[in-house]
Amino acid sequence: MLAEFIDADFLIFVLIGFLAQLVDGALGMAFGVLCTTALLSVGVPPAVASAMTHVTECFTTAASGVSHAYQRNVDWRLVARLAPAGMIGGAIGAYLLSSIDGEAIAPFISAYLIAVGLFILYKAFRPRWPRDVHDWLVPYVGAAGGLLDAMGGGGWGPIVTSSLLGRGHEPKKVIGSTNLTEFGVTLVISLTFIVTLGWSELSSAAGLVVGGVLAAPIGALVVKRLPVKPLMLAVAVIIIATAAVRFF
Repeated sequence: MLAEFIDADFLIFVLIGFLAQLVDGALGMAFGVLCTTALLSVGVPPAVASAMTHVTECFTTAASGVSHAYQRNVDWRLVARLAPAGMIGGAIGAYLLSSIDGEAIAPFISAYLIAVGLFILYKAFRPRWPRDVHDWLVPYVGAAGGLLDAMGGGGWGPIVTSSLLGRGHEPKKVIGSTNLTEFGVTLVISLTFIVTLGWSELSSAAGLVVGGVLAAPIGALVVKRLPVKPLMLAVAVIIIATAAVRFF
């Protein structure tokens, strides 16, 4: 019975979920982009790939968020300011997706992400001036991240994490806080997919969930151990590379 459940496709999904969450847990971004791209490459239809990714994120973001909290990477004041705005943005984005083509705005999102990635590269080699978490832009960044994540099939991590890093917030706290906050945002988006597609279309997400949950504690440990400059360089490279692929 177990052998029938653990087939080749299941193991592929486990590997995809594990690698995508390992990157996301360590850098605070890229699970959606990496996971969706990998699923498309193995023949999963686009709508189902996006739905599977978001449903999986309900589990991986919960596991990752708890792991980051345990490693003391979370700033709860930042979470309190990000979460409501992000969930509202996600709900609006899921509603608008039925009447607006998310692909139409993809080039603009990618151009923005490339610019942010280059800015973070610049900041990695310049003195950082820490900002207080009462930075007025935080809720707006959260709302934009939730909106674009719902409409474009991903973007919470790249939009929110990169924007807050670019504004001078502490990298480890930003990564931990955005990972934890993403749970609520993803839950809102996923419920929409379940209502529209039905759970039977998304049952294959089990493999992604297993791989992602296994990788979550490792990513949280990595981000706690890495020094700031290499962490920022890695974030910048991930942003530029993934955004450039989608842009071209």
